[in-house]
Amino acid sequence: MSRGFFLTIEGGEGAGKTTILQGIADWLKTRGWDVVATREPGGIPIAEKIREVILDRGHTDMEARTEALLYAAARRQHLVQKVEPALAAGAAVLCDRFVDSSLAYQGHARGLGMEEVWSINRFAIGDLMPDLTLYLDVRPEVGLTRIRSAGGREINRLDLEDLSFHQKVREGYLLLAQRHPERIVTINAEQPPQQVLAQALEETEKRLKGFSHFRVK
Repeated sequence: MSRGFFLTIEGGEGAGKTTILQGIADWLKTRGWDVVATREPGGIPIAEKIREVILDRGHTDMEARTEALLYAAARRQHLVQKVEPALAAGAAVLCDRFVDSSLAYQGHARGLGMEEVWSINRFAIGDLMPDLTLYLDVRPEVGLTRIRSAGGREINRLDLEDLSFHQKVREGYLLLAQRHPERIVTINAEQPPQQVLAQALEETEKRLKGFSHFRVK
């Protein structure tokens, strides 16, 4: 069986990644794909435990390199235990965040350097990169307002960072999108959700044209 399709969704806090990922997952299922929807950090028990450590609001004194290493460790375990087996079985794997998050958050916003953080993550992921990355672009002040007004969403450690940090995160993502236009597609996530999803589906469909078992019903 041919290798599956690996799609990642990136964006700052409040960009609406979870909603768009679910919409793409539902759409792919109607077109005959086996779909594995997952997230980082997390997706499997070991990585979920690392997630708890990273995002715990009591861990505000976590050092930047420690944070970067924890993300890479969670990513590695998630990759070998969930992502790679699903791709080998021919499934479409949709992941809420992947390596670009580390490059934008720890590499750029934390000031560790994108190349330095990439070296850590290259060790963790080997040569596996997404077939398509959808970057949902939203101004931090808009995204953070969404989070604060949304009922039921837990506020994690990253949500507590000041506005300047989140502005640097967005800056990092935009730099990555400029550097990797063949993989990263930027979508204006300040549009109504249905328009964001429509654009996401259009980009996904275009990229899937090269996959032999893709079919439109």
